[in-house]
Amino acid sequence: MISVLLFAGLAEKAGKQQIIIQKDQTTVDEIKIELQEVYGVDAAQNVMVAVNEIYTRENAEVRSGDTVALIPPVSGG
Repeated sequence: MISVLLFAGLAEKAGKQQIIIQKDQTTVDEIKIELQEVYGVDAAQNVMVAVNEIYTRENAEVRSGDTVALIPPVSGG
């Protein structure tokens, strides 16, 4: 199982802050596609990605037991 943490607007759109993906292995890109298909969350652009608290690229492999954080840009003042 892979834990996906959503922050700010992504969490609001999905209606939850954490999503569990029941796969042994996938990629960050595939997780983003699943978020779009299942939750209607477009995480394709301008999102920082961390796997196990280390920033990474979208094509990074993710394995069962990993935690993926999708962090959108924040604004405000």
